[in-house]
Amino acid sequence: MKDIGFNAYRFSISWPRILPYGNLKGGVNPEGIRYYNNLIDELISNGMQPFVTLFHWDLPQALEDEYGGFLSPKIVKDFTDYAELCFREFGDRVKHWITLNEPSSYSVEGYANGVFPPGRCSSFLGLNCSAGDSSTEPYLVTHHLILAHAEAVKLYRKKYQISQKGQVGLSIALMWYVPISLSKADKDAASRANDFTSDWFMEPLNSGKYPGVMVRHVGKRLPKFSKRQSLLVKGSFDFIGVNYYTTYYAYNIPCESKNQTALTDACFNFTTERNGVPIGPKAGSDWLYIYPRGIQNVLEYTKKKLNNPIIYITENGCNEVDNGRKSLNDTMRIDYISRHLVYVRRAMRNGVKVKGYFAWSLLDDFEWIFGYTSRFGIIYVDFKNGQKRYRKRSALWFKTFLHQWNGSQHHQY
Repeated sequence: MKDIGFNAYRFSISWPRILPYGNLKGGVNPEGIRYYNNLIDELISNGMQPFVTLFHWDLPQALEDEYGGFLSPKIVKDFTDYAELCFREFGDRVKHWITLNEPSSYSVEGYANGVFPPGRCSSFLGLNCSAGDSSTEPYLVTHHLILAHAEAVKLYRKKYQISQKGQVGLSIALMWYVPISLSKADKDAASRANDFTSDWFMEPLNSGKYPGVMVRHVGKRLPKFSKRQSLLVKGSFDFIGVNYYTTYYAYNIPCESKNQTALTDACFNFTTERNGVPIGPKAGSDWLYIYPRGIQNVLEYTKKKLNNPIIYITENGCNEVDNGRKSLNDTMRIDYISRHLVYVRRAMRNGVKVKGYFAWSLLDDFEWIFGYTSRFGIIYVDFKNGQKRYRKRSALWFKTFLHQWNGSQHHQY
């Protein structure tokens, strides 16, 4: 990283690594604390700022077994205690905290369609889930995620921010939706799609309430914030992390009258093609089509929704299928990143306060249900030969780009 020229590194702390039983009653693992202290110190000694994510979906199994994890309001206190442990142990050196990574992915993929752990969904969906309710659980889990985030922010601001001089925010998955046609129905469908994805988290941060369209469509299945909770959640960020990968065409569909779920409540569907033409070139996954302008759209949307906040692009990148050492010649990734940076620059010229950019990812990694077959890294990892690492062309491109950029004081690339 130092040789390439990066001056910041984003990583996540594993909750069960430092609290094996999920809470302070179960005891702290000193080896876990030591591991992250060593990592943070090594980063700083090499001129890199640590950007630390507290929750990237690895919930301690003990809390899942005890009370159902984020299905229970009990999770809020345990998460806040975990966050305080991290603030106390590492906050003298960590100046940027991200409480949650892509909470919508966690709640939808884990509790609406059951693709990610804990694999819960309604039985009528026929998706091989052992239990769950796709009409209520994604909203309940999201509610507790938001409250856990807000309580952690409140605690940081009260006990640590003045002395440690850090900032705290969260990273939101912001896919963009454009209407497939000029019809009012499809334009409204695209708007609802963005409300049910982006605004599901941004509107509570803005007003302490869920978006009105969600309230109307979901009704009593959508939890409500109490007056105290509304005040707690409103404004609970110093910056917003934006994770952007792709854009879809949205089109209107009739609302479900029965078997309602968080997957159908917005009454829209999406596609990657219009009149047989894809929205952009396809990357390594069926869900990822390259649409660089979308990053400008989500940045300007975030500016408007949250009164021009400080933004860090905490994830942006594309993958290729595992093609052995041929993956080293990743010209598609170079094209993806360079074209997206053009639109980031345009958003900045329009007044968006982007303060940093993190490509996903440094190394080829374990991509959840895709395992090691989906390669997002700018560094190739040979998983069959001792995890040896080789720079892809994109890493060499970054080195040249950053040298030409000459260490701008206004950006962290």
